[in-house]
Amino acid sequence: MALPRTRSLDLTVIGGFHPPQSGPPHYESIPGHMPSQNRGIEQHRSDTWGPNNGVPWVPSSPPPNMGPQPFEYQPPSGPLHMPPSQTQYFDLQAESPSGEEEVQLNFKYSQCTARKKALLIGINYTGSRWELDGAQNDARNIKKFLERKSYLDSRSSFIWYKPDDFVMLTDDPSRRPDEQPTRANIIKAMNWLVYHAEPDDSLFLHFSGHGGLTPDIDGDEPGGFDQVIFPVDIDLFPTRVEGQIVDDEMHDILVKPLPAGCRLTAIFDCCHSGSLLDLPYVYSTEGKVKEPKVPKLPHLASRQQLAQEFSRQTKSSPADVIMWSSCKDSQSAADTQIQGEATGAMSWAFMKALRENPMQSYQELLINIRKMLKSQYSQRPQLSSSHPMDTSILFIA
Repeated sequence: MALPRTRSLDLTVIGGFHPPQSGPPHYESIPGHMPSQNRGIEQHRSDTWGPNNGVPWVPSSPPPNMGPQPFEYQPPSGPLHMPPSQTQYFDLQAESPSGEEEVQLNFKYSQCTARKKALLIGINYTGSRWELDGAQNDARNIKKFLERKSYLDSRSSFIWYKPDDFVMLTDDPSRRPDEQPTRANIIKAMNWLVYHAEPDDSLFLHFSGHGGLTPDIDGDEPGGFDQVIFPVDIDLFPTRVEGQIVDDEMHDILVKPLPAGCRLTAIFDCCHSGSLLDLPYVYSTEGKVKEPKVPKLPHLASRQQLAQEFSRQTKSSPADVIMWSSCKDSQSAADTQIQGEATGAMSWAFMKALRENPMQSYQELLINIRKMLKSQYSQRPQLSSSHPMDTSILFIA
């Protein structure tokens, strides 16, 4: 993997977009893949920048881990089974007028047999200092993946999408103004995606572009930062804080309106995307729900635990929402070239894993996506959900 280049936010705006950086960036090449960029708008960590200036602070990305790889957990063997159709129940600690008590919540898995709708967003930020190469390709490739089944056999867990099921937003100059991934168009398309959603519908969202972090203000983030995505017109707003799309807003649009038994499958191929939809249940390769790492300082540990409890109380959903993200909240995601085509590493791995084996459990798919990336990229894809889930069931979409 190539070392990421740092992208400063202190740029001169020309026509709403930033001019390309002068001079070629320095890369440290690794045989087998073309140099990769990071899909996050990053800035130097100095007194010049920070939340007090109205600009989201994005920490420097950790260096690639090129050392020995840890042991990968193998899922138990056995026949795969479809998601159960009955209502599922789980207990949650919640505040009540009489104090803290255990509340029983419920949800339903989607059978994904009803209506299909897909929203695909790919932003290269053409002409900007942080221009990407593969985001538009990702949107086009995911569309082909969802609507074509020539590479799969009769065991496929997908019921295929038709051309009329898609809305695609890319900054390809040949596309109409209402097909450009501006903030307004993205919000409008997200509302279209969930409009009149019903049980057993299957909704699909794919975003490929830049992501970042901004200080959390409602206390639902164990790490203290909300995650954001950047539309193509980010620099047309008075501040980037006004132009970015925050995870809280996306959760309110995409998750809260969904009824029990409606599926939303979301893929975010961008930096800092681990919890971009604020789904409160994150899974390890062992198929277990991750708990936050408790810091040594008691006050920090308490804050993280309270944030996770608050997230589960306020962001759990009776709908069946699943998110695949390209990396942890603290990590960068690679924009690279594989087999001569510019692509996001996560988008490539997701499609490749399912082409090779369409019948996988959620746990198996998470493991296989990570295996495909771990030798050349430091990012660790994440799986999260809006409810506690059985990761041994068949992944369908």
